[in-house]
Amino acid sequence: MLYNMKILVLFLPMSILILTSCSKRQNSDENSMKNIEMKQFGKLNDSTSAMIYTLKNEAGMEVAITNFGGHILSIKVPDKNGNFTDITHSCDTLAQYVKGNFFGCITGRFANRIANGEFKLDGKKYSIFKNNGPNTLHGGKVGFDKKLWAATIVDGDEPALKLSYTSPDMEEGYPGKLDVIVSYTLQKDNALRIDYEAITDKTTVVNLTNHAYFNLAGYDGKNNVLDHELTLLADKITPVDNTLIPTGELLPVSGTAFDFLKSTKIGKNIDDTTNAQIKIAGGFDHNYVFTDNSKKLKLGATVFEPLSGRVMEMFTTEPAVQLYTANNLSGKTKGKGGVLYAKRSGFCLETQHYPDSPNKPAFPSTVLRPGEKFSSTTVYKFSVRD
Repeated sequence: MLYNMKILVLFLPMSILILTSCSKRQNSDENSMKNIEMKQFGKLNDSTSAMIYTLKNEAGMEVAITNFGGHILSIKVPDKNGNFTDITHSCDTLAQYVKGNFFGCITGRFANRIANGEFKLDGKKYSIFKNNGPNTLHGGKVGFDKKLWAATIVDGDEPALKLSYTSPDMEEGYPGKLDVIVSYTLQKDNALRIDYEAITDKTTVVNLTNHAYFNLAGYDGKNNVLDHELTLLADKITPVDNTLIPTGELLPVSGTAFDFLKSTKIGKNIDDTTNAQIKIAGGFDHNYVFTDNSKKLKLGATVFEPLSGRVMEMFTTEPAVQLYTANNLSGKTKGKGGVLYAKRSGFCLETQHYPDSPNKPAFPSTVLRPGEKFSSTTVYKFSVRD
């Protein structure tokens, strides 16, 4: 949970202690941890260290996360034969993340796109850094994915990593000092739960998500996700213009290339360039609006990979999700083990509010005011079937 300012004073030094404790000495609590491992990932230019935290449960599932950008470095889950494989994209070195990529990161202060790098709040115009053509994407030039977050670890049968970051007033052009906590919890039932919380001292906009790329077969440098079978409990998308900014409309998916209301192979219509929206994005890169867009935790998507038998269910409190099919990977991005990530090598289900919401009054609001708390939860649950 978010802490008041008095507790924050205690919290940050504790996190700094955790970040530095691996260098020369470890306390008795760290030595006795059974479901969390820590090791150094590398040093940044200011000589601070980024760490890797590996969460484990009794079923054998493992999730590795770095506190640099909150990037998920691996998710190891079993297939139908009990073989564990890493099913998410990542890189081997800290330098690759410092240079910039979104694999498994926390995206913010505003996930997805804001048109023309500007928006108005209470009649005042704010200009933010344009890093995606004429638009702002995933926070700007130096978003949350490139920040070193303070870390607190919670060992136990459901181990957790709590990451905190304070975004200063006007960082990347966004108003208000924003205190953020993102908690990763590995549950007993092979589910990874991500909780997001934020408070502000000035009216601002917030939209947080994780940008994990999944391939349930485990990417080997050759396979893709076209035969993954996807069900999305979303009956509309927000169609986009040529720069992938929503037009403001809501387009029913039934009977279109975007229809995943029933289990459908991701590759079925992914190259249907007779569809103007598919042609614009080069595949799927669209915001799906859940049929149930309430704030309760509900099932939003199910993905099945036939060869491995792996199943991923995605639950969220958010009203929408961005389906992205790695359209912009070209086989030049080097991932873990030297594997080159190709187009269609992964898929993303980025739970969120709608893109460009600050400029679309009819969309669900992303405005956060002093005294309010931003709160969001997403769960990725893994299982198998024949």
